Amino acid sequence: MEIKILGTGCPNCLALEKRVRQVVDKNNVEADITLVKDIMDIMSYNVMSTPALVIDEEVKVRGRVPKEEEILQLLVK
Repeated sequence: MEIKILGTGCPNCLALEKRVRQVVDKNNVEADITLVKDIMDIMSYNVMSTPALVIDEEVKVRGRVPKEEEILQLLVK
């Protein structure tokens, strides 16, 4: 599974990255996690508000930091 956190490095973007890493580690999910900071790369996902969570090239969440439970549900679908 490929997970991307889209964000320029703001506190919410870093919080989302930390939360995703915690959920992945806690639940033994096999995933590659990348923080995408380049604005042109972010715009290629048609995302105008960050942070955004991309799982296997599909934008799942944008503009907020979801709770751990929601992240886990998105990862196991």
